[in-house]
Amino acid sequence: MKKFFQKTYLLPERKKELLQFCKNLSIHFKDMTLLDLAFHHRSYSNENTEHKHVNNERLEFLGDSVLGMATATFLYEDMMDNPEGDLARIKSVVVSEQTLAPIALHIGIDRMLVMGKGEEKSGGRQKKAILADAVEAVIGAYYLDSGYEAAEKLVLSFIVPEIRKVQQDKGTKDYKTLLQEYYQKRYKACPVYELVRKTGPDHDQTFWVSVHLGKTTYGPEQGKNKKEAEQNAAKLAYETAAKA
Repeated sequence: MKKFFQKTYLLPERKKELLQFCKNLSIHFKDMTLLDLAFHHRSYSNENTEHKHVNNERLEFLGDSVLGMATATFLYEDMMDNPEGDLARIKSVVVSEQTLAPIALHIGIDRMLVMGKGEEKSGGRQKKAILADAVEAVIGAYYLDSGYEAAEKLVLSFIVPEIRKVQQDKGTKDYKTLLQEYYQKRYKACPVYELVRKTGPDHDQTFWVSVHLGKTTYGPEQGKNKKEAEQNAAKLAYETAAKA
């Protein structure tokens, strides 16, 4: 994959945009085509059959692991007196789509994305899943280009502030984890999530999910993907059940 993209020609204007992106993050890429690949959404390759393998999904897969390792290592060293459950809860929040998507917007990934016309028209540049995936793809690309230490430094530059927010209870809560901890502790059972329905066209669906706590059902609540809908259902259940 990397060798293939080393042969790809970047237009001067695109190269200028990539260089500015790097400058804004204080990073340096030896292989700019690798960074460019990190911004290619699969909708682009779906609409351009001659570039059917040109998308960021493999880089996203790699970057997800680097992100997880860097975050887990920092939490392990930063919270020496906390149990594993605390570390896992914070990690689940800061590496989530809900946290990564605003980071993507802050560093300008939305402007760098390359996507198909259909996805563009449906507002793909603002979709949380696409933005979060691109953050992971950039991390993966930087890992391949410059090694783990450089990639870890990049990750911590934007993840540590999010960790501090959660530690101070100012971050986005992972309601699925909170609900599971509450329900398991009180009833020795796990919440059960049910996908009730999906609405809208394939490229812009809305998911509706309910959560069952024993015989009590909360929802359905909606989201632009299943995970978001589950979080919203968990939020309703947790805030209702925990305060009962």
